[in-house]
Amino acid sequence: MKEFQSQTRNVWGRKLLAGGVAVAPLFYGISLAQFTREGFDIRRHAISTLTLGDWGWIQSLNFIVTGLLAILAAIGFRTVLRGGKGGAWGPWLIGLFGLGMLLAGLFRPDPGLSFPPGAPDGPPASMSGHAAIHMAAFCLAFFSLVAASLVLARRFAAQGERGWSRYCIGSGLAAMVLILAGMGMGTWVGVLMGIAGLIAFGWVSLLAGRLSRDYSSIIRNL
Repeated sequence: MKEFQSQTRNVWGRKLLAGGVAVAPLFYGISLAQFTREGFDIRRHAISTLTLGDWGWIQSLNFIVTGLLAILAAIGFRTVLRGGKGGAWGPWLIGLFGLGMLLAGLFRPDPGLSFPPGAPDGPPASMSGHAAIHMAAFCLAFFSLVAASLVLARRFAAQGERGWSRYCIGSGLAAMVLILAGMGMGTWVGVLMGIAGLIAFGWVSLLAGRLSRDYSSIIRNL
């Protein structure tokens, strides 16, 4: 009976963490498939502007599903990380990342810079309420991931895993620098933000894969 329960928990735990593994390939795979949309230019437009226009619902759904997967993965993270450094804050921050992604999908940015077709040539003259929520959700998602990477870097350092500790720090700092650079630039904003996201989301996916192996070991020892 105990063995059956362990196997069941192992299956469900790995399924939860599989959501984290899927975060980067799912989000960027669907996003890249839309780069050919009329008027979209990654050098001028952030990936989130793909939520606009006739086909914007695809990218909105992409944000929402990615957010839900991250929230589910955070539950799996909690099981593996509990009881040690970062065991409380790490999963909560991953969950906040998921919440930010979900909200960013529900509330869209304003059209501008000629996208979608028919939008004004310049940036929006003012920010609407839904665009303000989108921006706040974006900040919540990215900066929660940066914080999570630094929190979990301490955990890996305490365990003597310097490679993972350095990877966490490097990913968090690189994403933060690129985000801030993108916010301060009118050109190449989409490229900088896109690379920042790829680094941060990729960190979530790789970490989830790593913790999935740890989860199996924990269940076997129960």
